Amino acid sequence: MEKGNFVDYVKICCRSGKGGAGSAHFHRDKTNPKGGPDGGDGGKGGQILLRGNKQLWTLIHLKYRKHVIAEHGSPGSGNHKKGPDGKDVVLEVPLGTVAKDAETGQKELEITEHGQTEVLLAGGRGGLGNAHFKSATNQSPRYAQPGEDGQEAWKTLELKLLADVGLVGFPNAGKSTLLSVISAAKPQIADYPFTTLVPNLGVIQYRDFRSFVMADIPGIIEGAHAGKGLGHRFLRHIERNAILLFMVPADSPDIKKEYEVLVRELEQYNPELLHKKAVLAITKSDLVDEELKTMLAEDLPDIPSCFISSLTREGLIELKDLLWEKLNET
Repeated sequence: MEKGNFVDYVKICCRSGKGGAGSAHFHRDKTNPKGGPDGGDGGKGGQILLRGNKQLWTLIHLKYRKHVIAEHGSPGSGNHKKGPDGKDVVLEVPLGTVAKDAETGQKELEITEHGQTEVLLAGGRGGLGNAHFKSATNQSPRYAQPGEDGQEAWKTLELKLLADVGLVGFPNAGKSTLLSVISAAKPQIADYPFTTLVPNLGVIQYRDFRSFVMADIPGIIEGAHAGKGLGHRFLRHIERNAILLFMVPADSPDIKKEYEVLVRELEQYNPELLHKKAVLAITKSDLVDEELKTMLAEDLPDIPSCFISSLTREGLIELKDLLWEKLNET
């Protein structure tokens, strides 16, 4: 997924349609010059809707659409004819899209299934025609309701990637290299920090034609939970992963401490992330010999772990076995 084509955040101004006015009409014909009220109701204003589409992976199609405006409802007319409803505007979004109020930041809805359709902004109700107000004491009401005003509000749409496995680690931990080796994804790779600036997805082929999806999340830095280094933009993608694959290089000064810093950032961002299944991969294991691996293994965190090397492909089969086992355990 190219950096310029991946958009996971948009802010749009939404305006729903106004309801049509009710009609204050009276029936008239040559046989009945003074007929009763027969004004029809006004049509409902158009709504702004969100609909899930599993074929979409980004919000780029909404990036330059700053204003979304639905049609107004039409007024009612005589002979109890209701005015047509305003046309709804349907915005197709990827699965994992969260809609929030732009001013308060309050979450309003989330799209998680293909075809799921939710109302982002309701249209105004149509006014009632004068036929509704006829009574024993008022046989000829000359009053009809005006249509209800539509709504206008700024909304933010945020995408949280749906993936089975999310890669969590500091910059240069080898996340992008791993994804490029065990999938067909081609993320940008270089030997300097923050090469990855947008998440990348890859489909991992497993035994017997089975597969699972892995997401390469841009590197976390200490203070990410507070927004440092675009932390919030990165961390929210981890929320929708079934398994977190922590990645720490074998040449790290203290593997356990680095892992604990990563865990602390996740906890301070969203404590619920600690309830997810976790696996630790010690990357770049080609840099250490077997004796040093044995020494390092004695002080690893108490979670399933393995040593891997994307360069020599050491431990990659064992890693996929471990991830598949975790994905399918009850």
